[in-house]
Amino acid sequence: MKLNKDLEGIFVADAEFVSEKPRKNSFQCVLLPHVERKIWRITWDISAIRRQFPLLAQPGLVYLDAAATTPLPESVLEATAAFEKTMRSNVHRGLYPLAEAATVAYENARQRVAEWIGAKSHEVIFTKNGTEALNLIAHSWGSEHLTKKDTILISLLEHHSNVVPWFQAQKQTQCHIDWIPCDDHGDLDLEAYRASLAKNQVKCVALTGQSNVLGVRPPIKDMIRAAHDAGAIVVIDACQLAAHAPIDVAALDADFLFFTGHKVYGPTGIGVVYGKRKLLEAMPPFLGGGMMIREVKRDGFTPADIPQKFEAGTPPIAAAVGLDAALQWQQQFAWPDRVAHERTLIEAALKHLGMIKHLRLLGPGNADEQFGCVSFVVDNVHPHDIAEIAGRAGVCLRAGHHCTQPLHEHLGVNATARLSVGIYNTVDEVKRAATIIESAVQRLS
Repeated sequence: MKLNKDLEGIFVADAEFVSEKPRKNSFQCVLLPHVERKIWRITWDISAIRRQFPLLAQPGLVYLDAAATTPLPESVLEATAAFEKTMRSNVHRGLYPLAEAATVAYENARQRVAEWIGAKSHEVIFTKNGTEALNLIAHSWGSEHLTKKDTILISLLEHHSNVVPWFQAQKQTQCHIDWIPCDDHGDLDLEAYRASLAKNQVKCVALTGQSNVLGVRPPIKDMIRAAHDAGAIVVIDACQLAAHAPIDVAALDADFLFFTGHKVYGPTGIGVVYGKRKLLEAMPPFLGGGMMIREVKRDGFTPADIPQKFEAGTPPIAAAVGLDAALQWQQQFAWPDRVAHERTLIEAALKHLGMIKHLRLLGPGNADEQFGCVSFVVDNVHPHDIAEIAGRAGVCLRAGHHCTQPLHEHLGVNATARLSVGIYNTVDEVKRAATIIESAVQRLS
């Protein structure tokens, strides 16, 4: 069977079709109501994968900064451009065909995200990024449920986006904040966690699914269960986890979970909040204005039902279309293949960086316990200098505190350098990065 032009170059010869029945209100079904969409399952071919990323075609570029932002596959770029060229209009209220098509495309994206994380579509809210997603939860849920008697537990691994909004909630409600400690490898102290749940009136636990510095994954399912037993809800930051592992919010029994599009091979400008229906329905709107209302009178307003209640104003329509395309693109690849590939990359990074004199690896140091990234420090050398020299050689690393200052303070360092991998990276790239980093260390030490 000949491939659709949009799919040419993505797949290898021994790929096979897997039928996927059209989703309800699928835009494809509007155009071709009798055609079933197809999802390709392919044999792993890193060269074929890399060809789908225009950014990687630049000579000499080694992109090892996926934890900050992933490059975009060609299909995502094309989907976003196609929307802007052929469907650009506002959603939900237009009655002409163009607006109706835009609305279906936007809601298609919501359904795709829901399927991706095991949720219902009305439990998925679009925001402009992961930070806004957590702010929505902290401000809207927090304003209604937190009191001066309550405690928020925050893990020491957290990104500032899962910290600062809780400090703001603390200032507003006079609640308490306590921390879940970790050891130097990033393993959370679960005994201390259980003790805090037992002795404090904990109302909320803020927890990452995967550290953006140490690459560790806390046992979130067990921690959610313990929090629920103590009467607390749990907010999961999945901004890192979503790109490296499958997520099932129902199996986790997560209360809230959020992630961002630009770390899962999608556009910037879009984030996702998942929330249990009963929680979302009980929360007040986060922002006010158009789209989020059912009715406005001179003496007040009635908010819309979820999810529209939390999507004030014109939403990120094109970005949602791009996110839909990004998740669809990833459905080609079986998770076991992705996980095995990225494990090989992390294993190579730990091995080759670990051989560099004066360089100290952070985190577990074991590819079975460390995912997505490897952070390190060099004796008497600032991480910014390492990253700058590497950058001049075409190797893209990240250096700084990575929006995790409490964790860095615990580790006794002001900043770290970080190498982070994506589906498109190769072991040869990791080796080249290690060689350049070693050269920089020799030059600077």
